[in-house]
Amino acid sequence: MGIDLVKGQKISLAKDSGSKLNKVCVGLNWGAIETFRDKKEGGFLGFGGTTVKKRVMVEVDLDASCVLLNAQKQELEVVYFRNLKSKFGCVNHSGDDLTGDLDGDDGLDNEIISVELNHVPAEVDQIVFFLNSYKKQDFADNPFATIRIYEGTPTRVDKVYANFDVANGAEFAGKISMVMGKFYRKGGEWKFSAIGEPTNDRDLRQTVETIINRFA
Repeated sequence: MGIDLVKGQKISLAKDSGSKLNKVCVGLNWGAIETFRDKKEGGFLGFGGTTVKKRVMVEVDLDASCVLLNAQKQELEVVYFRNLKSKFGCVNHSGDDLTGDLDGDDGLDNEIISVELNHVPAEVDQIVFFLNSYKKQDFADNPFATIRIYEGTPTRVDKVYANFDVANGAEFAGKISMVMGKFYRKGGEWKFSAIGEPTNDRDLRQTVETIINRFA
């Protein structure tokens, strides 16, 4: 089942065996928003008929991204839906999901960012993960937006290090951006900090600036 972390908690990524963690992923799962709209049925030439409620699924476009920073907190690269593969070869994005789950939660992550920590070059000091609602849809309106940061691959979960329930977390209501967590170097080793903080940013670029100013 893995271990869920408290927001703000910091841990070493060394395994119980003493070996170092290598393959880690950030998985984002969310659904479309169910709503009902009036639709007129029956009648003739616009007259008569009845008004009924029709179920409509509103597509939701959430974007998982990460920014790579050096020791001076300078931006080296952003991996996101328009840059799926890092120039360093150590970070990969699964691709842009534009809709969310249209038929309820299928239990699978819609977007996944995978990192091979042992291949991250020395100039990269931090990898900070964040989330934006591309269409500016409130996190609280989503039926089951959740984030998990785990050891494994896009197709295998070995150990969960952090979970964030974005849809039901009161702190995320009214927000469209958040900082999830970060991997950072300390004493020659990678460590992890579960941040889980909403921000007032309106887009990806603003969120990167907030990360550099507040969380790096």
